[in-house]
Amino acid sequence: MKIQLHTIRIYAYHGCLPEETKIGGHYTVDVTIDTDFSEAAQTDDLNKTVDYCEVFEIVKEEMSIPSKLIEHVGKRIVKSLLNKISRIEKVQVCVTKIAPPMNGDVSAVSITIEEVRLKS
Repeated sequence: MKIQLHTIRIYAYHGCLPEETKIGGHYTVDVTIDTDFSEAAQTDDLNKTVDYCEVFEIVKEEMSIPSKLIEHVGKRIVKSLLNKISRIEKVQVCVTKIAPPMNGDVSAVSITIEEVRLKS
């Protein structure tokens, strides 16, 4: 069972160039969560699933912290989701930088990180 948040649009200040951290840029984040929400589907109880509003707030919080690399931002988002939401069994995060400053015509660049919660 999966919960997906598609194309979370965020303006943020990531990049290796000094102007990127001052001017900022457009980003999107996609999150796919594996969780068992079968009980929530039967009972209509939000407490039996992952609240996607909480997922959005975690993404927004991590994206607000400037980093040089979107790889670093993506890893922070994954780590934070797993640390803060115990119902997540597996998470995949894709961070996309729209119109990166490159010497060429590139519409976007993205990274994808996927992690499975370790069983204790």
